[in-house]
Amino acid sequence: MPAWNARNAPSVALVTGAARGIGAAVVDGLVREGAVVAAVDVDADGLANLAERSAGMVVPFAADVSDPTAVADVVARAENDIGPIGIGVSVAGILRPGLLCETAEEDWADTFAVNTTGTFLVLRELARRMVGRGRGALVTVASNAVGVPRAGMGAYAASKAAAAMLTRCLGLEVARHGIRCNVVSPGSTDTPMQRLLWNDEDDLARVISGTPEQFRVGIPLGRIADPADIADAVLFLVSDRARHITMQNLFVDGGATLRA
Repeated sequence: MPAWNARNAPSVALVTGAARGIGAAVVDGLVREGAVVAAVDVDADGLANLAERSAGMVVPFAADVSDPTAVADVVARAENDIGPIGIGVSVAGILRPGLLCETAEEDWADTFAVNTTGTFLVLRELARRMVGRGRGALVTVASNAVGVPRAGMGAYAASKAAAAMLTRCLGLEVARHGIRCNVVSPGSTDTPMQRLLWNDEDDLARVISGTPEQFRVGIPLGRIADPADIADAVLFLVSDRARHITMQNLFVDGGATLRA
């Protein structure tokens, strides 16, 4: 973890979408590395469970990342209660699958409100504070759908592509202040969101082998990702081992997009 804190105090991180899936795996990984984590999610019960098993290393904050006032309040309270935040990981996201010609305006707006505007609000609030301290690492968890078209996932792919690019643009703007901004783009990962797309027991095999009727290749490595696989990439990018890496988008998808 970054050795940013004076007097050997533990690193402080903020993670959104923390209650389950990739977000929870990122929180667990940060805690293992000795960080105290401000965990943010709309799922208060999930946050409580996460905090309960963390031995005091996770502080829960129930909030909607699409609400500017709520985001500003959470960051302010986290810094007041825990300490200056040196690591920020934006994971919060929603998926409303559907063909674009059949996508309702409400679903489109909600998807962008969380996946794109939520990312913007969180990163902006954290970066404003990090600039004055001259250090920090920010990571956005996007999707490999930012690099290749996906049938039935147009709103999700577009929102994640926007989130990925705003993260990289922010990285350019704050690099002179010693702040690094990177993106991790997972492929199919065994999370509750992924399982929303499945209808029967054969769907996992189809994810791995590919679905030609959707113009979707399979996963060359022959396995679906575990949330910990994505968390490990995030942990690397926020660590001192990645101190000269910024504005990058790391695809963690077993080769599924052939790095399109």
